[in-house]
Amino acid sequence: MRVAVLSGGRSSEHDVSLRSGASVARGLEAAGHEAVAVTIDRDGRWLRDGSALQLTPGEGLLDAAVVFPALHGAFGEDGSVQGLLEWLDVPYVGSDVLASAICMDKLTLKRLFAARGIPQVEFAAVGEERWRQRCEDASFDVAMSIFGAMFAPDQQQAANELLRVVKPGGRIGMGNWSPGGSVGTMFKTISKHAPPPPGLDSPLLWGTEERLRELFGDGIAELRVEHRISRQPFRSADHYIEFFRTYFGPTQAAYERVGAEGEGALTDDLRAFLEAANTAGERAMVLEAEYLEVIATRA
Repeated sequence: MRVAVLSGGRSSEHDVSLRSGASVARGLEAAGHEAVAVTIDRDGRWLRDGSALQLTPGEGLLDAAVVFPALHGAFGEDGSVQGLLEWLDVPYVGSDVLASAICMDKLTLKRLFAARGIPQVEFAAVGEERWRQRCEDASFDVAMSIFGAMFAPDQQQAANELLRVVKPGGRIGMGNWSPGGSVGTMFKTISKHAPPPPGLDSPLLWGTEERLRELFGDGIAELRVEHRISRQPFRSADHYIEFFRTYFGPTQAAYERVGAEGEGALTDDLRAFLEAANTAGERAMVLEAEYLEVIATRA
């Protein structure tokens, strides 16, 4: 069977989709099928062997019997590509247009679950009336944030919310990157190319005891902190950069802000930092990243 494998796409998961598509193609060929690679570039152009494809309604796609979309994220899993494949009148693997669109729109999906009485975790839409207060005061024994709350734009508000929802005597557990650790140094390297918006405090302040005591104030009865190491293994410095660029919001935002003209310089500086910080020698890339383990007891 001749199968067209779609990969790439316009989302931030473009690179991982390319790897998914290559893996799917290998599996198809091993099973005796003909895999035809079709790449969608970051601008949305459909390419075959580097040449743009002419898509015509009802004419299929490269005489393929079926299309396998190995796409991730927006414009790949949200019904957009599925609708285009319907327009081409070619069968495809996976959910149809409606199911894809609903599953990608998490609020719509959750509201449909609620309408049908399907059990799920409570949720709130950001911006709806009193959405911040959906968690009642003093309603949790423990609140935890691992490398999450530290990136909130309003640090004091984030701390206040953690304090608000935890019962007296309850605990707030956090993992926050340390300013002097490897990830902290990586952030500083990125900031040289893409400085944070004016008026925002550095998220690395959460990795200091002084700032934690300032943020939590007399809302806590006890604060225990300990410096720990997160060991991060990768194949190479370039693999590390690719991974963070694909999955880590701050790195994605930095590359978007520097644009195509600044991408090379940012990558070069990150690569130089990572190669200097690597603890695995020539065998691989391992970053020993320091973070602050935080356990605060609510007053």
